[in-house]
Amino acid sequence: MNNDVYDLIVVGSGAAGLIGAVVAAREGKKVLILEKLSKIASKLKATGGGRCNLTNTLSNEEFMSRFGRDGRFMQDALNAFDHKKLTEFLSGIGIETHAPDGFRIFPTSHSSQTIIDGFANELERLGVDLKCEQKVEHLLTDNGYITGVQTENASYKTHNVILATGGLGYPTLGAEGDGYNMVNTLGHTVTDLSPAMMPLKTKERWQENCRADTIAKVELRVDLKKHKKLHAQGDLIFTKEGIRGPVVLDFAREVTPLLKKYNEVPILLNLTKGKNEEQIREHLKKVSLDTPDKTIVDIVHTLLPLPLSQELCKLAEIDGTLKYNKIEGQKRDHLIKLLAWTPMTVTGHDGFKMAMITRGGISLKEIDPKTMQSKLIKGLYFCGEIMNLDGPCGGYNLQWSFASGYLAGQLKN
Repeated sequence: MNNDVYDLIVVGSGAAGLIGAVVAAREGKKVLILEKLSKIASKLKATGGGRCNLTNTLSNEEFMSRFGRDGRFMQDALNAFDHKKLTEFLSGIGIETHAPDGFRIFPTSHSSQTIIDGFANELERLGVDLKCEQKVEHLLTDNGYITGVQTENASYKTHNVILATGGLGYPTLGAEGDGYNMVNTLGHTVTDLSPAMMPLKTKERWQENCRADTIAKVELRVDLKKHKKLHAQGDLIFTKEGIRGPVVLDFAREVTPLLKKYNEVPILLNLTKGKNEEQIREHLKKVSLDTPDKTIVDIVHTLLPLPLSQELCKLAEIDGTLKYNKIEGQKRDHLIKLLAWTPMTVTGHDGFKMAMITRGGISLKEIDPKTMQSKLIKGLYFCGEIMNLDGPCGGYNLQWSFASGYLAGQLKN
């Protein structure tokens, strides 16, 4: 047993753990961070392709709504540390930020290394102890109180632990579900875990010929009777095996749990920027009248990239070289329906190795939202992805990590 007694031990050095450590240390607490990898913040470094979309400019109310029915859980954390307070905090440790599109907030360097360096310097300034290559295996307790942690080769004393071990996404960056195992043994409930924010595989193969273009403002919907309300909107890219792009990353968090239940999930894609059947019909008719020499593929190409236009004509069993008025009515109707809502079938994904976040986690019912402290174990705090709360792309999950870590670091017993 290490004889030093810490006021706080932080397990994990992602965004949530780092800010929790800084907040506690600024209050004069003796803090130790234990990180199982050789460097801090490996997953943070990879966030947003290394550009690090930190947060966004939404109001707290709108921000919470994007997390669904459990979003209200984060109200106290956001009140304590919203996007404005995050950017002020970062500025205070030498990290300037901006919102080039008026919504997503990045470091002005557009490099996650800037964030990591800023935190590393602040930890050093505050005298926080940092031990890398230290994998915590057990949380030590006595009569419902935290007493310390046990690593592979040492144990450390404390009365407060922040568990910031993240989820299961990107195991190569250290996410192995360590925290879930630790809290299970203490009586905490961990919900079903599903990979989220990832590309999806489809049964169809026609999309292989449409990989050159990004399709903007696509709407995706689940085509299952009980789940028709599930939808997302954004840019889409077709791949050899299925679909990806920002809209798919958002949509995957809804689809991956359904795949466990149904094995296949039928979806519908509006690829025509929200146009309905009547609007599409009018558009095709107008273009054919204005330019009577255009083939049907050329006319559809006024709405979509050429390869996609060709494939949708094939799906409607239409000869792409025909003029609009030469196509029989039934096939023309079929094409218009396909343009309004193109059906595809999601059949799988690459699992947690490609998942940016995890859907599911420690039950929110067992966590005090005012402090992030466990309702079962005194002195045990949670923050970030380990909890059963996840949001879409656009800085949502990182802001939640920072806000929950900030609140946990205040150690309100």
